[in-house]
Amino acid sequence: MHLRHAFPLALAGLMAAGLTLQPAPAAACGGFFCDNNQPVNQQAERIIFAQEPDGTVTAVIQIQYAGPSERFAWMLPVSGRPDIAVSSNAAFTRLQAVSNPIYQLNDTVEGTCREDDFAFGGGAPSSDMIAVDMGTADPGSENVTVVDQGSVGPYDFVLISIDPDAADLVALAIEWLQDNGYDVPDMGSDVLRPYLEAGQNLLAFRLTKGNDAGAIRPVRLSFGEGLPSIPLRPTAVATVPDMGILVWVLGPSRAVPANYRSLELNEALINWISPGPTYDAVVTRAANEAQGQGFVTEMSGSAPELGAFIWSEGEEDLWDELRTQSWTDREGALIDMSQRFFFLDGMREVLGTHLTPPEGISEDEFFGCIGCYIGFDVVDVEGFEPASFLEDVASEVIDPMVETQALFERTAVQTRLYTTMSADEMTMDPVFDFNADLPEVSNQHTADRFIECSPAVSRFEAPWRVELASGDVLRGEGGGWPFDLATTDMPASAVIKRVGPTGTGEGNIEEDNREVISRALVAHNRTIPGPPVRSSGFCSASPAGQSAAGFGILGLALGALLLRRRWA
Repeated sequence: MHLRHAFPLALAGLMAAGLTLQPAPAAACGGFFCDNNQPVNQQAERIIFAQEPDGTVTAVIQIQYAGPSERFAWMLPVSGRPDIAVSSNAAFTRLQAVSNPIYQLNDTVEGTCREDDFAFGGGAPSSDMIAVDMGTADPGSENVTVVDQGSVGPYDFVLISIDPDAADLVALAIEWLQDNGYDVPDMGSDVLRPYLEAGQNLLAFRLTKGNDAGAIRPVRLSFGEGLPSIPLRPTAVATVPDMGILVWVLGPSRAVPANYRSLELNEALINWISPGPTYDAVVTRAANEAQGQGFVTEMSGSAPELGAFIWSEGEEDLWDELRTQSWTDREGALIDMSQRFFFLDGMREVLGTHLTPPEGISEDEFFGCIGCYIGFDVVDVEGFEPASFLEDVASEVIDPMVETQALFERTAVQTRLYTTMSADEMTMDPVFDFNADLPEVSNQHTADRFIECSPAVSRFEAPWRVELASGDVLRGEGGGWPFDLATTDMPASAVIKRVGPTGTGEGNIEEDNREVISRALVAHNRTIPGPPVRSSGFCSASPAGQSAAGFGILGLALGALLLRRRWA
């Protein structure tokens, strides 16, 4: 398959990951380094890729880490010398909350159930830069060159280039980083070597002195022209089984996995009554059926509309009001500012730079309730300078949110894609292209459920049938879902296909399980009491009442930036 210029960005577990020019996809995600006694929390990776109107690519990568701050190190192979900044975890949290798949049942009661009825068991919806003297790194050796170094947000970073002709260039890079205070482990050469031999640089991060793991926040990297790509091979060194990878790709049109498969799920296996616990398992099985290399397109539509949820007009107005007020009542203004924006990345750190807790009061107590300790009758807060404080709030707290939203405002279409992967499936770096012929994809899924009442049963016990958007019908009874992934052999993927940069049709279908699924449902339906039902083709029924169940995916976790499971 022909792929346009791409920058791969690698994720990695115990090892490293990277962003690379391949001669050009843009890539995202990162690698953690720790000893065997401190496993890395990399259960979900969340990444935003934006191909901007001028063709350049920006990647925002969320970093998940659990362990002692002094052992934190994160490394990415990258192309060239990207611009480096920090973003906000709050941006990912808001973005995921408004784009999560939602499965909703529209209920219609047929007949009359016994009057000693309970509410039908459906389950409620679930949702699922302060400068620090870091010293100067060794300017390099004969084969190692420091391209860039500095501090950003809570991190020190260094960007080095390795002579691709050097002997044992991987060991050379790791030894140099260790000698310069980056706690990366020794590793086999097979994973990093292809990136270094291709002339990519290594970008490494560590926490600056005084910052703990709670200060970790996403990293924003800006590259030249290309396509988004995630180099996964380094991640395989120490990833968890079935790690979730959640990606938002922003660009001129809907994004497609150019060299991976596109997956359409068998929605009969998702528990529509309580979808949260089953959705991830269905995605994982579907990815396994695609040999571990496939993505589900969960949503696609207007990028500016989705981005508006990252930083709202109301928050912008509030920020303008707080930063332009006179600050004659500094105590009151401080309390107001801290309460309104305390939940955003960097606010706690900025407050800690400008305020000292009263004697005998811990930082957690003080910053958790500043108003409890700063009296309104005090004329001034000792040593507090509003101008310097507001400047730091702007650069460390507000600007990262605004700049992340701006990526959405500058692009036309956002596409959310999701998969899960284990180490043995991370053999090929996914690249994302764009297809202007494809329609939008809604994250809202609806189905019609008809509860078949009779005086002999309560509504909680009654049989029911669900008519899916595919036209298939499945029967069940009571408050349970009829299929258990552990026992059913029904495929989790309805369709596995390849989708290119043009065309509105089905693409190149590699596996079509729709007829198999329909036959399995017909056979299952015969086992449930009630009127005989069969698959109805592609038809739909009008909803009457409704009960909704929404859920959040990825505790991603994406999650930033990506066993034994059989998927990808």
